[in-house]
Amino acid sequence: MELNDKRLHMTPKRIEALSRLNLHTAEELLSYYPMRYDTLAVRPFEQWQPKEKVTFEAEVISAVKTWRHGRMTSSSFDVQSSDRVLKITIFNRPWAKNLSLQQIITIQGIYQGGSRVTAISYDMHALKDHPAITPVYSTKQGIQQRTIRDCISRVYEELQNEINDIIPDQFIRKYKLLHKAEALKRVHFPETQNDISSAYRTLKYEEFLKFFTAVAQLKNEKGNGIYKQPRLYDEKRIAQMIAGLPYELTADQKKALDDILKDLGSTKSMYRLLQGDVGCGKTIVAAIALAACQSAGFQGALLAPTEILALQHARSLHDLLDRYGIRTAVLYSGMPMDEKSQILKEIAEGTVDITVGTHAILQETVKFHDLGLVVADEQQRFGVDQRRALKQKGNQADFLLMSATPIPRTLASTLFGDMDISTIETMPSGRKEPITQYIHENSFRSVLGDVQDLLRKGHQLYVICAAVEDNEEYDARNVQDTCASLQKLFSKYRVALLHGRMSSDEKQDVMNAFAADQIQVLVSTTVVEVGMNVVNATGMIIYDADRFGLSQLHQLRGRIQRGTEQGRCWLLSSSREASVQERLNVLVRSNNGFEISYEDLRLRGPGDILGTRQSGVPDFILGNIIEDTGMINAARADAEIMMRDPEDPAYAAVLEWVRMRNEKESAYVD
Repeated sequence: MELNDKRLHMTPKRIEALSRLNLHTAEELLSYYPMRYDTLAVRPFEQWQPKEKVTFEAEVISAVKTWRHGRMTSSSFDVQSSDRVLKITIFNRPWAKNLSLQQIITIQGIYQGGSRVTAISYDMHALKDHPAITPVYSTKQGIQQRTIRDCISRVYEELQNEINDIIPDQFIRKYKLLHKAEALKRVHFPETQNDISSAYRTLKYEEFLKFFTAVAQLKNEKGNGIYKQPRLYDEKRIAQMIAGLPYELTADQKKALDDILKDLGSTKSMYRLLQGDVGCGKTIVAAIALAACQSAGFQGALLAPTEILALQHARSLHDLLDRYGIRTAVLYSGMPMDEKSQILKEIAEGTVDITVGTHAILQETVKFHDLGLVVADEQQRFGVDQRRALKQKGNQADFLLMSATPIPRTLASTLFGDMDISTIETMPSGRKEPITQYIHENSFRSVLGDVQDLLRKGHQLYVICAAVEDNEEYDARNVQDTCASLQKLFSKYRVALLHGRMSSDEKQDVMNAFAADQIQVLVSTTVVEVGMNVVNATGMIIYDADRFGLSQLHQLRGRIQRGTEQGRCWLLSSSREASVQERLNVLVRSNNGFEISYEDLRLRGPGDILGTRQSGVPDFILGNIIEDTGMINAARADAEIMMRDPEDPAYAAVLEWVRMRNEKESAYVD
């Protein structure tokens, strides 16, 4: 049901607010679970400890004084709680000046010691009128928690008798789960901690059951797939190509290539994930696979997420394959029209063997003569629609997805269970690891000497920012202001900026200049995360490192260990949160992409790893694939039980839910 349905009585203002949170239907809103719960733990003043959160009722006993500091405000006033006078400071609440003497309020804040409290929030309700547990939702500036809670409450009250169970009754009884309506009630309106834990148990199991049912259905579809003409490649030529490489492939590279070549020669369409750490040599494996496809008389396509990476791949493939008479072309949005028209003509005629490109390849104007193999680099950066469009350009084309966010095999089989998986764990011999230092402030002043020394030695530096420009809604260092300040600090060097809003030509000009050492300091967003291969760039500073996932940070620092010189990465963060410090210290002690991805999954969940899930199966909101292994195993087994008897009406609800989702999001796997 859409949120603008008359039964829900939602105002246009509230519908617009929920739309900003990407919530458009009643189901989406009810599945918008709290990110945490605030509990009302009231203790006497004598038990308060500095820096801990406290909640108390008090009477305002002084006028409120407010000061402005640029865009920020601070207000202070005195209150009396029991027999003590406390000095309250609260930031960015200019309306606090409306508090009146003798007004009774409830304050939540951080105790600073002595009689000082920094308030986080306050309200005009007595302490006894507050719920013991309050859900807290992820939100955006201008959308209050009260608005989200009220909207969820309204939708639940209207639809609670129409909420049907997706989990079959036999599994509800077997595991003593809640019915869906009761689980939603307890997760959004809990009265006790037991309400939350019992709701989580049910909702997690439902997520896992839907996930493994979707995976099983997709596997069945591929198992019953249409006959594919095998790619009968020239084995002698491929062996000659491998022997002609200036280095020997690692054992893992040879095994992965063997898997892919067997898939090419089979009568079933390949649907394989090739995963490995940054710099492990996935690209050469994909290049040889594309050459094998060409030798069988078919065209290949390599889809890259950025123009920078597409151009780099095109150069690398040309250097490797041109001597064998294999013609490579590149397509991207910023190409001159006459050049683009000529390449499109040659692709359609079949005179271009391998096409490398960005999303420009997906356009309807791109017609392949006989597409046999699609390789998608950095697979989690492509949504379902993009890969569907490319899949449909070939007749049962084989599909190889590459990811530099590797995870252990057992977890990979859980997350990507509908795919075959090849893993490259062995790194090429002689590869150095970058040194990573965690700076506990959002400034590199403490290591300025090291940074200046790096530049004096003739090396280049990346400086990564989370934002393009100053934004009130996003408090982070931005590329434009940082570039301006570093131009003054490093006046002897050329400092330039790079971000995704620049035109294709502008980005390429900056990249070419950086590669030619005409730019020594490049201030950039994460657009450099993939596709940058500047051997002389051996330093990287990352501002607001706490705003990035571990796997993304590991990808970024992979840019600075492209040669034999030692790379240095400085992670900057002023966050004092223990969880942030735990995450960032993982990067200090480890350069192993598998370990880092595992920790990312454990600490943040699968979102960073999955990105936009390639097959349209549901992601996990509450489920944790590291901690919930018992539930995962049970749900996987239960999904297999259902798939053995899919006509059983007891399984109709979950199978129909999955079928409709797969039809909507996964047409490309037909």
